[in-house]
Order: sequence, then C-alpha cells, then structure tokens
Amino acid sequence: MEETKIPVTEQNQFPQTPKHIFILSGQSNMAGRGGVHHHHWDGVVPLDSQPHASIIRLSANLHWEPAREPLHHDIDVRKACGVGPGMSFANAVKDHLGGGGECLGLVPCAVGGTAIKEWERGQHLYDNMLKRSKESVEKTKGEIKALLWYQGESDTPSYHTAEAYKENMERLIHNVREDLGLPSLPIIQVAIASGDERYMEKVREAQLGIDLPNVICVDAKGLALKEDNLHLTTEAQVKLGHMLADAFLAHFNAPPSQSSPCSAPKNRVISISK
Repeated sequence: MEETKIPVTEQNQFPQTPKHIFILSGQSNMAGRGGVHHHHWDGVVPLDSQPHASIIRLSANLHWEPAREPLHHDIDVRKACGVGPGMSFANAVKDHLGGGGECLGLVPCAVGGTAIKEWERGQHLYDNMLKRSKESVEKTKGEIKALLWYQGESDTPSYHTAEAYKENMERLIHNVREDLGLPSLPIIQVAIASGDERYMEKVREAQLGIDLPNVICVDAKGLALKEDNLHLTTEAQVKLGHMLADAFLAHFNAPPSQSSPCSAPKNRVISISK
C-alpha cells in the first residue's frame, strides 16, 4: 500500500462552507482505528486519505476546518483515533459532485464502544449527532447528501440486543429522517465484519435485511482486521471508503432528471470485489 507520513502544512485558505455534506456516525470502525497500536496512532496516512483543499470537517466546537486524519480525534475522545473510511470516501466522491471541485463537508459523530440503544432519540449521542447535522447546514447553502453508518459490534454479545437490532436500526433511520426534515435522506450502512461470534451473524442478518427506500448496505465482511480481531486495518479502511463511495455514486448521485421516488433503491448490498 502506498503511503506517506501525514504532512505538516499550513492551513491555507479553503472554502468556508460546504455545498455537499456527509454525516459519519456509528462506533469505532467509523471513527477509525487504522494504524492505532498500543493506544497510539502511527501517523501514517495513505495517499487516498490525504487532505484536500475542497474537503472540510465540522469540529467538535462546530467550526468548519480543513479535514485530515484522524477525522474523529475531537469527537471519539475516550480512545486513540486513527484512519477511518471518511477521507478515502471524500476523496473518491469529490470530483463527481455537482460540477466537480465543490466544497465537501464531513460531519464526524461516531463514538467507539456504543450500542444501538445509545443512539435512540433523546439519548446524548443521538441528540449530538442531530445538533451537529443541523449546524452543518445552518447559515450555509449546503445539503446533507447521506448518512454513512457503521455500528453493531457492541450489539453482538447478547441475543436480546442482536434480536432487537433490526427494529432499533429502522427506528433510528426513521427518527433521523424525521428530525432533520429529510424523509428521503440516503443511508449507507455497513454490515459488520467483527464482533462477538455468538451473535455477530444475527446482527449482520438484521443489517442485510433492512428493506427501506434509499437505504444501501455495504458489506465489510472479508476486509482485513487488526490483531485485535475487531478493528479494520488502515488498508481495509481505505478500501471501505471506496466501497462507500461506489455505493453513493451508483445509487444517490444521479442527476434529478434520472431519479424519482418510485425508483428509490432499497438495501442493495455492496460486497468486496473478488
């Protein structure tokens, strides 16, 4: 894998507000643990995840700033963050949005070790995601294009939580769309690749079985895991970012004349190319 140490550069001028906004949420594999070893990130950023002048992020204090790895460093503060899928996703889609070259905003919201019940309406994590999502479009001409969601590992140890996962995830989708006033908001969820083996497949079955309009599932099964057998490697995170980008561009980036509510995609599954 081609890679380079993250460059130390001045924060040059960048577009002040984004036109295309993506919410990144879930738990640790969305926050990113690529390159984290013994509670420290190695600082290695692959070429596909490098900063770009047209990609910005919403910081924890709700200010737009240049986006760079680790995207969640001030959001998922209980653990060391590393490379996640967000930057490789953004770099892959940026030239295909609008006329190309338009400012793209990432809104990191993921927190490691969190179960789906912690993302219920009224809970702190949900309310913070909602607040950050609303703030991302406040006083801008931007549009939330999709929610990218990678979560579920924390629901695999218990039959009860695994059994309830599908209903809880469908409720989350409904609530986010309702509370943001975006009834057709595209949701790209990731089917987990790790977790407690007792009920991991049950959670995956729930994720793969969600059948709602404008919900697409990207399957992470088969992507390389770190030595902890839980978190994706840096290379796997880059690959996942490309898979998320392919899903978005294939299903949600068509010109208005080519899309209609009647043809809204339902949980098609994007798997690793063989």
